[in-house]
Amino acid sequence: MAHTATTMTNPSRISRRFADLRRAGEMGLVAYLTAGDPSLDATEQFVLALAKAGADVIELGVPFSDPVADGPVIQRASERALCSGTTLAGVLSLVKSLRAKTDVPLVLFSYYNPVLQMGLEKFGDAAKAAGADGVLITDLTPEEGVEYRAAMSSRGLDTIFLAAPTSTDERVALIAKSSSGFLYLISRTGVTGAKDQLAEELPSLARRVRRVTELPIAIGFGISQPGHVAALGGLADAAVVGSALVEEIERAATLEAAAEALATRVKLLKDAAVAGMSRREPHA
Repeated sequence: MAHTATTMTNPSRISRRFADLRRAGEMGLVAYLTAGDPSLDATEQFVLALAKAGADVIELGVPFSDPVADGPVIQRASERALCSGTTLAGVLSLVKSLRAKTDVPLVLFSYYNPVLQMGLEKFGDAAKAAGADGVLITDLTPEEGVEYRAAMSSRGLDTIFLAAPTSTDERVALIAKSSSGFLYLISRTGVTGAKDQLAEELPSLARRVRRVTELPIAIGFGISQPGHVAALGGLADAAVVGSALVEEIERAATLEAAAEALATRVKLLKDAAVAGMSRREPHA
């Protein structure tokens, strides 16, 4: 029998978005940006452009001084964001501003240290009040996250955990049971960053995860091209794209050019997501 996370009284914005996608026969697109790169005002402009272009869920990375799970592109973005003075409190203020302008689901993507420094209860209250929908802590395991999960779920915030190619079936089941909203499946070992090809073992990995959960599965790490996204159509409920979008910001000469490049990239990726759904396999 598949494991499912504890159901909240009212479906979260994330759960509703995935339910809408399933009814429409569409694969979702989850877009990641480092908040505060190059400024929080710029990030707001970028998020609105991504939402308008078709991103279904947006992850806002909280910059951290030691981003061990991230490749060079996101490391540089974190450095730029920290240099601009971005803090967790600032990112929460950004979420509040965005929530007044868009209904796109927003996930706070953070290392545990900034959240722990703020305090779980205070962070949970602030995230809920700002209008965030979920939280993903990259370096927190389900075993160590019991108190965190209780604090988030009691406030109606989804807790998203990462499953990896190295996760055993037993561990994937635990990760799924600890997650809500969706499960984030890492496509390969290593750090974040765009790659030319997807891992050969990804289809079997995705099927293995599908057998133990009914949660939507979002696949990320190394997803950067429309061909990658289309190839996920038979495997995932959503593709997660991060480094490729952050790189568009890094390359652009102006904020307006960055917003336009982000929107163009997301439209191409979303079109590929829709096209790829013809390959979809039935849920286990």
